[in-house]
Amino acid sequence: MSLNKIKILPENIANKIAAGEVVQRPESVVKELMENSIDAGSATIEVIIKRAGKSLIQVVDDGAGMTEKDSVLCIQKHATSKISNVEDLDSISTLGFRGEALSSIAAVSQLEIRTEVRNEELGTLVRMDDPSTIIKEKGSFPKGTSVSVRNLFFNTPARRNFLKSDSTELKHIIDTFNKISLSHHKIHFKFYNDDDLIFDFPSGSLEDRVKQVFADNMMDALIPAEEITDYISIYGYVGKPSMLKKSKGDQYIFLNSRYVYSKQINHAVFTAYENILEKGDYPFFILFIDLDPKRIDVNVHPSKLEVRFDDEKNIYNLVLAVIRKSLGTHDLVPSMMFSPLAGEEEKLKFNSFNKVERNDFTDRPSFGEKKSLAKTILSDKDIDLVFSSIPDSIIKSEPGESTSHPFERKDTKEVYHEPEKRSEESRNGEETPFIIQLHNKYILSQIKTGLMIIDQHVAHERILYEKALKRFEANLPFSQQLLFPRTIELDPASFALLKEINSYLTKLGFALKFFSRNTAVIEGVPDDVKRGSEEKVLRELLDEFAVNQREKKLDERENIAKSYSCKTAIKAGDYLSEKEMRLLIDQLFATSMPYVCPHGRPIVIKISLEEFDRRFGRT
Repeated sequence: MSLNKIKILPENIANKIAAGEVVQRPESVVKELMENSIDAGSATIEVIIKRAGKSLIQVVDDGAGMTEKDSVLCIQKHATSKISNVEDLDSISTLGFRGEALSSIAAVSQLEIRTEVRNEELGTLVRMDDPSTIIKEKGSFPKGTSVSVRNLFFNTPARRNFLKSDSTELKHIIDTFNKISLSHHKIHFKFYNDDDLIFDFPSGSLEDRVKQVFADNMMDALIPAEEITDYISIYGYVGKPSMLKKSKGDQYIFLNSRYVYSKQINHAVFTAYENILEKGDYPFFILFIDLDPKRIDVNVHPSKLEVRFDDEKNIYNLVLAVIRKSLGTHDLVPSMMFSPLAGEEEKLKFNSFNKVERNDFTDRPSFGEKKSLAKTILSDKDIDLVFSSIPDSIIKSEPGESTSHPFERKDTKEVYHEPEKRSEESRNGEETPFIIQLHNKYILSQIKTGLMIIDQHVAHERILYEKALKRFEANLPFSQQLLFPRTIELDPASFALLKEINSYLTKLGFALKFFSRNTAVIEGVPDDVKRGSEEKVLRELLDEFAVNQREKKLDERENIAKSYSCKTAIKAGDYLSEKEMRLLIDQLFATSMPYVCPHGRPIVIKISLEEFDRRFGRT
């Protein structure tokens, strides 16, 4: 006679197993208790921690409180006031709803609850020193609820041994405290660690809470994002590109005021930053999404961190559009400043905390029709303002000396001289902007706040990249026919690749004919390809495409646009006339993302006049 092997687990063992899903570490307890306090309608919530939550976690609120009957029921498994029937699961509007938190916490700790409702004179104390014994007392307590969790995992030593150091566990608790504080800025939060008040966040606006959690000047580094519709509301802040980090952790998504993790929304935000992000870069963002609870499912995991949408594609596209719009309506040219690092020499670094206003693009080079450099040439005094004092011995060399002028071009012998008369604009007190080329690599131009520096090669890359994408969309190729077609012989692999991507090349403006023995004839090229470089550009484009295909796994359309722009753009070392420089700048700032090239390299930076003044001791 065989014995039955399957049996029902005792309640105390089942509770400890269930607790493993809900209570993974002290931070889990803090999260569940804070969410209960928020659901109770509290105006003030205090979190008290001792020994990183291992000896004590206490959450005190001034919420609705519980009656004597409810205070005993709340520690029973699957006891909740948040839902009452199966239909409620389809439209959850509270943070808690599963009825597992308190029973799971009670199974692995010594739990005490003190609670009192507003219209009663006496409250209730419920204490469980072990899961099998409940002590109940009446007493006078502050209105609201106080839950104390002592000696977490005292009866599950293996779980306690897996906890990290106090500093690590405290960091997790603070992270959760900050996330919940961010999502409920109208509640006053306090955080005590070993009897010391560490955080005190009075209620206020979302902007106030961001400053409290991060830093007083944090808003200067952020860009607001907002789109309110009947279907969905999206609002919050995204960080400037100069705030990109190599580590995760600064991405905050709040769905109906609940902190969640969503790969889809993360990807939408990352995509909105386009080529700004290199591999391993993560942007900072705080994003609130309000949506009908019936359209989402947060009952995926006991931690309630994962979420599913009933219309993921539309939500993805909407988030992408909102973030792109926000980035596109702010001037994101990074500002540079010198900053000393401890024990090191001063280094030039990005200044993220440089506030920018929506649709304010005035801090860019501005060239009116009458403000041509040919008519209003730079004076030495103008140059001094930017490049510091140039010694008179260099500028005013004696006749017969061979000292070259600092802005003389050896190849053209063009020299910038001081004009005999100032222009009408200058006489009226207006600054005359200048534009010069530095070592045939960088374009320097005066702007409202100081100096702007543009990398000519990557600037042209960005222009050509967007031009290529538009030609793909328009499908109306414009080809510049060659008077003398050029024959090009390729190795078999390159020849096969050329035939494979020919449809895209045709849209760009290439006109190719293919012959046997790996030979092709170039009959026409895009108007951006310099005369005489047709064969060179095509070969380099194929090589670049192959490298991108092998190493970066780009799709064909994106790969060809990037390869074409990289190999067709003007190079470092190419001389540009003043007219060409102005045209390049105008075209650059007409693109959708004038701050980085298609490969993620910065195109333009600016250095403020204040930074120059500081360096030269004028402050």
